[in-house]
Amino acid sequence: MTISITRQTNNFATAPQISPADMQEIAEHGFKTVINNRPDGEGGPTQPTSSEMEKAAQEAGLRYAYLPVVSGQITEDQTTQFASLLSSQPGPILAFCRSGARSANIYQMATATTTNPITTSVVAASCNWQLQHDIVIVGGGAAGIGLAASLLKRQSNLSITIIEPKDKHYYQPAWTLVGAGEFDPAKTERNMADVMPKGVNWIRAAATGFDPVKKEVQLDIGSPITYRNLIIAPGLQLNWKAIEGLEDTLGKNGVTSNYRFDLASYTWSLVQSLKSGKAIFTQPPMPIKCAGAPQKAMYLSCSEWEHQGKLKNIQVEFNNAGAVLFGVADFVPPLMEYVKRYQINLQFNSKLVAVDGPAKKAWFEIKDAQGNLQRVEKSFDMLHVVPPQIAPDFIRQSSLANAEGWVEVDQTTLQHVRHADIFSLGDACSSPNAKTAAAARKQIVVVAENLLAMRAGRPLPTRYDGYGSCPLTVEKGRIVLAEFGFGGKLLPTFPINPAVPRRSAWILKKYILPMLYWDAMLKGREWLARPASK
Repeated sequence: MTISITRQTNNFATAPQISPADMQEIAEHGFKTVINNRPDGEGGPTQPTSSEMEKAAQEAGLRYAYLPVVSGQITEDQTTQFASLLSSQPGPILAFCRSGARSANIYQMATATTTNPITTSVVAASCNWQLQHDIVIVGGGAAGIGLAASLLKRQSNLSITIIEPKDKHYYQPAWTLVGAGEFDPAKTERNMADVMPKGVNWIRAAATGFDPVKKEVQLDIGSPITYRNLIIAPGLQLNWKAIEGLEDTLGKNGVTSNYRFDLASYTWSLVQSLKSGKAIFTQPPMPIKCAGAPQKAMYLSCSEWEHQGKLKNIQVEFNNAGAVLFGVADFVPPLMEYVKRYQINLQFNSKLVAVDGPAKKAWFEIKDAQGNLQRVEKSFDMLHVVPPQIAPDFIRQSSLANAEGWVEVDQTTLQHVRHADIFSLGDACSSPNAKTAAAARKQIVVVAENLLAMRAGRPLPTRYDGYGSCPLTVEKGRIVLAEFGFGGKLLPTFPINPAVPRRSAWILKKYILPMLYWDAMLKGREWLARPASK
C-alpha cells in the first residue's frame, strides 16, 4: 500500500493526510469507513476539502465522517463523538489528519475502557489532568526508557510517567551497518509498548512546552500535567528543511542518509549499484548525533567498493562543515590512513546548503581562511547527507534552554542550573559530550542516583565525566573504538590502544552492543555503565 498506514488494532488504523485519489486504494485494502480529523483549510489551498474527500469516499463505496480536531485542543465532546463513530460505523476504519497523531490521540482517549493495560494507563492519565504526577520523563528514546528502568531497579515503588508520541522505538546505532548491508533493518525496530518498563505510565502524546514555576508540562492532546520531578530526554531534531530541496529528493535520485530508518537500506542499494562516478558524503556543523557517523557511512561504502574492485572508478569526496576530521586528535592519524587508502578528497569548512536531486547537483557554502564564503556547485552520482541538528522546538522556545537551545544543565550532575527539581540527559541536554547512546548509558546512572538523592534531601553523589563512545567503522570487519570524555580525554573501557582498528571492536559493535541495548540498557541493567569519576 502506498499510503503510510499505522495499525492501532485490526479494526482501526491512522494515516497522515490522504487525497481523494487514495480512496479507491483504501477501499481495495479492506477499509469500510474513513474519518477525517483535519479541519478544512488548515494546510492551505492545496489541502483537499472535506466535501471533496466525502465525494471520493462515496464513489469508492466507503462511509465517510468529518470530525475536525484542532491540534492540541481535543475536547471531551469530540472524544465522545469519536467514540460514537467507532461504535456506529462499519470497520475496519481509517482515520487521518495532517500527520496521523491527532487521530491516534483521540482514538486512545475515546477507547479508555480498553483492556490493553498500556493503553488504559495512557488514557487514564490524559483524562485525569489535575492529578500531580510524581516523576515525569519527556521522551521514550534510549535515555528516557533506560532511565525509567534504572530508577525502578533502584526503587520499585516509584510512580513514573513517560510522555512519548511515537509507537516505534529504534536502535539507531545500527543504521550505519544497515547502510553497509551488514545488519537487518527490522532488528533495529520494536514497538514502543514492548520496550516500556513494566509499571510505567505511558502518555502517548507530544510535549509542547513547560512551566517550571507551576511545575507543568504542556501536551498536544489537552491540558497540562503537573509533576514533582521532571526529566527531559526527548532527543534532538533532524533539521532536513535547513538544506534547500533536500526533503523533495531524499530516498531517490541517488540522495540518501543513514540518519533515517527508512533510508539506510537505500544507502546500501546505492552502494551496490554504483560502478563509477562521484560519491559525496557530508557532515553538518556540530553538534550532531554520533560525530563519527558521517565518516562511517563513507568508509564502509569505500570498503565495499574496494572489495568489488570498483573504488578506482569512483571519486569519493567528504565535505565537512568543520575544520578537522575528528574532534579528538588521538583518533585522527588512524582515520587519515584510511582516507589515503580510499583516496578520499577531504573538503573542510564546506557546508551543504542546497540539493537538486533530478539534476544530480549539490551546492556548498565554503569558508576560506579569512572567513569569506563562496557558494560552489558540485555534481554527484551518490549523495549521502547528514542533516543539521537542533534541539526540539518546544525546548528551544522554553525558559529551560540555554542560548543554543539545549536544556541547560550542570554538565557533571545533569541537574538543571535554575530548577533543582529538573534533570536532563541524552541528546537534548547542554552537556558538551558526544551525543551517542553510549553517553546516555552513563548519564542514566548519574541522573538516577542524583535524582533519588535529591528527593531524599541528600547531596548529589554521582558525577558525569563526559563519556561518549563512537565506534568508527573504518572498513568491514574493523573498527577504531573511540571512547572519550570532556576535553577529549581518552576513557577506554578495555586496557588496549583505542586508536588501533580491531576485529574485536567490530564484533562488539555488530553483535554484542545491540543485545546489551535491548536486554540490558533498556531494562535497567547497568553493565559497565558507571562513570569513571564521582
